[in-house]
Amino acid sequence: MTEPALEARGEEGAVAVYKSVFKAVLDKRPSGMRLKLAHVMGKNRSFISQIANPAYQIPIPVQHLNTIFEVCHFSPAEKAAFLEAYGRAHPRRAGHVGGVPRERTVTLHLPDLGSQKRNGQLDALLHDFARRLIALLQEDK
Repeated sequence: MTEPALEARGEEGAVAVYKSVFKAVLDKRPSGMRLKLAHVMGKNRSFISQIANPAYQIPIPVQHLNTIFEVCHFSPAEKAAFLEAYGRAHPRRAGHVGGVPRERTVTLHLPDLGSQKRNGQLDALLHDFARRLIALLQEDK
């Protein structure tokens, strides 16, 4: 086996390790945790299932790590094990973990518009507005 192939195989194993830690944490939480995490991250539940499945080599984006730690209530030992494996899998990204801005959740109570389609459109509009507003505010820094 060539050296790049060995290196890729090692990275795949390291990705599976940190995803296994994440999956174990999720499996200990109430059944609605994946959905709650998806809502907080502005993603679909299937995205959470993919990033928590050790069989998929899709990396967990570094910008979501602090949210994952807070929402899923990682213990200090779980967080340390996760970050150690994450650092092995993504050495260039690992340095950015501490520099990821913290996030907070705001809950809005909205009227039911009478259809899933219209409710989904309103939700998407508000998520898009928030992302764009944050981007504008961060330009001034």
